[in-house]
Amino acid sequence: MGSKIIITGYRNAIVTCMHDGKRMIGLDIDTEHDKYMLGDICVGKVRNIIKNINAAFVEINDKKICYLSLADVTDPYFVKHGNSDNIKVGDEILVQVSRDNVKSKAPGCSTSIELTGKNLVLTRDAGKVSVSSKIEDPAERRRLKDLVTPLCTDSYGFIVRTNALAADPGRIKDEAVSLAAEYEKILLLAKTRSCFSVIKKAYPDYIRIVRDGYSDVFEEFITDDEKIYETLREYLADFQPEDLGKLSFYDNADYPLDAKFNISKCIGDCYHEKVWLKSGGSIVIQTTEALTAIDVNTEKAIKGKNDTQAMFRKINLEAAEEIAYQLRLRNITGIIIIDFIDMLDGKDRAELFDRLSEAVRHDPIKTAVVDTTRLNLVEVTRKKTRRPLKDQLKALDDIQKQG
Repeated sequence: MGSKIIITGYRNAIVTCMHDGKRMIGLDIDTEHDKYMLGDICVGKVRNIIKNINAAFVEINDKKICYLSLADVTDPYFVKHGNSDNIKVGDEILVQVSRDNVKSKAPGCSTSIELTGKNLVLTRDAGKVSVSSKIEDPAERRRLKDLVTPLCTDSYGFIVRTNALAADPGRIKDEAVSLAAEYEKILLLAKTRSCFSVIKKAYPDYIRIVRDGYSDVFEEFITDDEKIYETLREYLADFQPEDLGKLSFYDNADYPLDAKFNISKCIGDCYHEKVWLKSGGSIVIQTTEALTAIDVNTEKAIKGKNDTQAMFRKINLEAAEEIAYQLRLRNITGIIIIDFIDMLDGKDRAELFDRLSEAVRHDPIKTAVVDTTRLNLVEVTRKKTRRPLKDQLKALDDIQKQG
């Protein structure tokens, strides 16, 4: 069984599953597909400015209030503006939803509009080209920068994505032209639209997942939903024709995708804090608003064992692999603190650190094993992109209760 992206309905939501041919390695549950979404570009109105935190609160569509850091505002695009050099209450500005709402925090928005393609991201950094840090070869970085720099103007620049490393230069140039045309269209539309208008809807999560670095990794995109199939087919035909042959429609009603890939069971397992290890040990994952704490426990693994240090090493190494897997599966982001079982041998501790670093290296989301604290706690950071699966599940449960 090859690697697949599976898209299907789940409890009145859309679930996108990443399967490596052996097990599920990523889950995304989209409950907001008919509301505002991360990446939407809107005409918003400044409702309030809080000087002591240097922030504004901007109302967008669906009466959503977004947080805007004024420290990050450079050259905002005003649709309606008063007699002031700075943003003020009542101004109508073009913003993009840049961060999902998390717990008690409002969604974030930005005046730095970005348009993402498979190989490039168009930014408002005029004339500037940046290259993904995941492209490490200096020669390749120079080649890509030299290729893209002539495509910039005094209105926009580009970020070269990791996908561009294997892309045809002509395809990269065509994408730059397409993104630039779309950007100019957005600016023209914004001038003519009323406040709270959505100038550009973001792509559904399943398209973003296919686009954002996964199309070259997965061999097949499968869905049993006709509308999703048509939407994805049109997107691939227009923007990723090289991947169109990977798309297939699944129509076996006697053996649905949920049953074939154990989707409901996998999601159900992600509700549990405790994950058992084959050795008999366990990890316990507890998320707070500030960070995620992961505790590694011996449980029943050391019963009857004489060499406890050898068993501690075995459990810790197994836990390192499982933790890297769970971070990706559950999309746990931000600061992660791991309390491994204490080991006396410094070589064992170094081996554990290296094993965890190697395990997270394969994560498509930027993940770093930062350091070991003086209390022998391992600190990991994982870049925030979409909402963690735990928050997605809570949102889904809340909708079910309201319905």
